[in-house]
Amino acid sequence: MSRYRLRTEHVPADGAGILIGAPHTSNWDFLFMLAICWSQGLHIRYLGKRSLFKAPFGPLMRALGGIPVDRSNPAGLVDDLVARVRAGERFYLVITPEGTRSKAEYWKSGFYRIAREAGLPVTLGYVDRPTRTSGLGLTMTMTGDVRADMDRVRAFYADKSGVVPARRTEPRLREELTA
Repeated sequence: MSRYRLRTEHVPADGAGILIGAPHTSNWDFLFMLAICWSQGLHIRYLGKRSLFKAPFGPLMRALGGIPVDRSNPAGLVDDLVARVRAGERFYLVITPEGTRSKAEYWKSGFYRIAREAGLPVTLGYVDRPTRTSGLGLTMTMTGDVRADMDRVRAFYADKSGVVPARRTEPRLREELTA
């Protein structure tokens, strides 16, 4: 049994969407997100760096819903995921937009692009060590106003710090600079 309390809002009932796992400051954050999703009976897929899918753990990672990502050449990933949704595949895609467990300057924008292009809602999932809570919170539709959308995301995550608070990355997209 975990020392964390689960506080979860309902996710959209149509069986498809983006689930953000943030802050992503340790491998425990990711495991918490998987556990949260499974506890809610959600059919999930998740993105993971390609090296996680090599022997001996590759078959397990795929069985758990993993989709390998070549971070040195991610071209086509967003298009592939959008095509899966448009073809009728129903799943919640768990994404850790920080893209690393280390502190970074920006979140990766793939979640935003997938949500917009596939018309999927985004549910903000979290792990917060100081309060020992985790769960799924606000579900929102990305409007295309990147700065306004990310302001809502920042407001949600403002008081959440992950398992290793010093590694937390502020929710910010590089695209906000040009918006």
